[in-house]
Amino acid sequence: MSVDHTRNSTALLVIDMQNDFVLADSPMRVDGGLPIVPNVIKAVEHARHRGFPVIWVVREHDPLGRDVELFRRHLYADGKPKPTSKGSKGAELIDGLVIKQEDYKVVKTRFSAFFATNLHSFLQGAGIDSLVVVGVQTPNCIRQTVFDAVALDYKSVTVIVDATAAATPDVHAANIYDMKNIGVAAPTLEEWCASSN
Repeated sequence: MSVDHTRNSTALLVIDMQNDFVLADSPMRVDGGLPIVPNVIKAVEHARHRGFPVIWVVREHDPLGRDVELFRRHLYADGKPKPTSKGSKGAELIDGLVIKQEDYKVVKTRFSAFFATNLHSFLQGAGIDSLVVVGVQTPNCIRQTVFDAVALDYKSVTVIVDATAAATPDVHAANIYDMKNIGVAAPTLEEWCASSN
């Protein structure tokens, strides 16, 4: 799959870079999340510099857990912290990442950024046919979003390998391998920045 980084057709998706998924003391922490924060910040800065739309994909759940997957409902039982509840500190973006007025925010309640959201229609309306993905975590929200993007026939799908992460390097590498096998590009941040200048 060729990578097209033209200014008007490429968007950067930043997935789940929220306190509850990144901070060390969070029960939902992805162990690889904190180390990639500097690269995610750089990817956002580069996208803005190139004029690529930045789309923030976040989880925000009902505090009572009524819109959470069945396998996670126990996390919303009485007396427990409510991960990524709407309006909570845990649902906020990690320090260093800021949504600007020209950016776009998509709220999801499942792994894929496309499932039951308006992401695809927004991208189509904006003339976007190429996606670059950063964030956490590789086997869940990154993978599901990327596979859906491929199924929806986006011309180019890129995962920045050192601006995405999983619980372990081995899990990350295995999922990157699977995505490359369906035509997804997986450059480093440095390679992506050089190719999109």
